Amino acid sequence: MSARPPKAKPIPPYPGLTVLSDEVVWDGRFPLQRIRFRRQRFDGAEGGLLTWELWRRGSAVGILPWDPWADRVAMIEQFRLPALAAGLDPVMLECAAGLLEDGEDPVGAAQRELAEETALVADRMEPLGRYILTQGGCDEVISLFLARTRLPEPGHAGNHGLASEHEDIRVLVLDAEEAIAMLDDNRIANATGALCLAQFARRRAALLKDWKD
Repeated sequence: MSARPPKAKPIPPYPGLTVLSDEVVWDGRFPLQRIRFRRQRFDGAEGGLLTWELWRRGSAVGILPWDPWADRVAMIEQFRLPALAAGLDPVMLECAAGLLEDGEDPVGAAQRELAEETALVADRMEPLGRYILTQGGCDEVISLFLARTRLPEPGHAGNHGLASEHEDIRVLVLDAEEAIAMLDDNRIANATGALCLAQFARRRAALLKDWKD
């Protein structure tokens, strides 16, 4: 019998939860588990038998680079096959992001992903929150950060990404007001980018005073 994939850990105990079976049905880069379970309902009654598929991606980071002196942000554009399958524009405007390596600190991972996907370096990081992205089927939890850096004039600012992973990433610099307007108009169609911009919009006025030092 092959060893259980490290990412496909057994479901931890929880009050009222009875796990009847837990199988790894796909052992790729991101394992897929099929779990049969019952759970005590909120009214105290025994719940029915449920079968869920659980995709195990693990922990991730997302980063919004911001230049407080010029009040500009940098986002990225890349092709996303799942967006095309969902009927959306597959070239998504989003934030630099990536998965943590084993034992990696989220701040260190954010600095690494920022360098790989944008070639930018931040001298200051501000946590923007921690969220599960697809709670109905995937365990991926993302930690979001605002990163202070210097940015060029608005417009495209080069292509980046790891050649070993065939990444094709284009950096776009935007005035902060324009980026927030895109969020308000629902032109940011992915959760990571929308969450970063929403948290940034709430904190921007206070950080404009503090982050120019």
